[in-house]
Amino acid sequence: MSAQRAGSVPVLVVAAGARWEPAALESLHPGAGVVVLRRCMDVTDLLAHAAAGDARVAVIAAEAPGLDADAITHLGRSGVLPLVVYPEDLDGAPERVRRLGVRSLVGDRHLADLPAAVLALSRVSDEVPLHQGRTEPAGAGRVITVWGPTGAPGRTTVSLGLAGELATRGADPLLLDLDPWGGAVAQRLGILDEVSGLLASARLAGRPELAERFTSLQRRVAGFRVLTGLPRADRWLEVRGDVVDELVDLAQAQGDVVLDTGFSLEDDPISDLGTRPTRNGLTLAAIAAADDLLVVGTADPVGLARLARGLSELGETTGGRPVHVVLNRWRSRLGLDEAEVRRLLAGYGDLLGVHLVPEDGLAADRALVTGRTFAEGATSPLARSFAPLVDVLFPGRESAPPPRRLRGRTAARARRR
Repeated sequence: MSAQRAGSVPVLVVAAGARWEPAALESLHPGAGVVVLRRCMDVTDLLAHAAAGDARVAVIAAEAPGLDADAITHLGRSGVLPLVVYPEDLDGAPERVRRLGVRSLVGDRHLADLPAAVLALSRVSDEVPLHQGRTEPAGAGRVITVWGPTGAPGRTTVSLGLAGELATRGADPLLLDLDPWGGAVAQRLGILDEVSGLLASARLAGRPELAERFTSLQRRVAGFRVLTGLPRADRWLEVRGDVVDELVDLAQAQGDVVLDTGFSLEDDPISDLGTRPTRNGLTLAAIAAADDLLVVGTADPVGLARLARGLSELGETTGGRPVHVVLNRWRSRLGLDEAEVRRLLAGYGDLLGVHLVPEDGLAADRALVTGRTFAEGATSPLARSFAPLVDVLFPGRESAPPPRRLRGRTAARARRR
């Protein structure tokens, strides 16, 4: 058998009962430069055998249960390239498959092309890395991911401040609540809609209906758009991490994107089997999707210690990717300035900059009670603190004009309104 395989591309096949399987198996033979290592029963079986590292290409039925972006990612980690056979009589089938991250497709009426497609895919894999990440659409908005370690350092506060400041500059950003441990964006903005935008999107993932309904799943608040998160922390099981790439692609086509994430970066060891969502998959996918990564910590000894450990853990996850640090609830009496914070954290990560957000309990409480953003009270120190951050992340975007203070009779008339 080994002699038979010499020089041939080793292939795994999962047809899931498709009618094209006999013809495909007949065409995939050593004489065509291909050898079938195994006919897999389902996608789970496929992933298990792919992990052995013997195969190079997987021929998969588009309708195979469990075929999703997570499965494609796991194949890539095992060094196996997917080639999907799709039903040509089903409208939208190629587009659905491509959204999963699959580049090589063959229609079920053109099985004679299958061996050549396998060989071509195998040759390309020698030149192109398996994991190139998301392909950013032309003219797309920027993606800013906000992450921070355990201890409630203010991830949502920074996400809201960033989105609000962008809105004051004429942008129309979308804030996605991707915290798998229970998002708070809707509550902070007073959005009482019981329908979770994230859950609704997850149900439509991989289908044309998601693109068609994406705008209707958003809520407009305070000059920007919001895709609300999980209504309860225990509903994370309903959302797979691979939905993030699809949502980000759709969101970028509409403008700039802010991703509010959870705290944990721990991966689920069972996730390699590809049989279920992972709790922190949303956070990890959001970090991978970022054009710029903000790491939030608090300006106190405990918060700084957590931030240092978090930067180290994040560096292991991202391969040492440079980040912007946002130090929340900063106060001058702590005796730390930006330069000192940089020196303290320099050994824990590659810092592009340190940004200070002052402690401003009055503005924060007012925004929380009224369901408004900090930018709507633009004279507060908290509101003003996000302008320099946006200047760094979005160079060239004009700052909003300072708010006009109302005095005397003008102010009285405004209050009566």
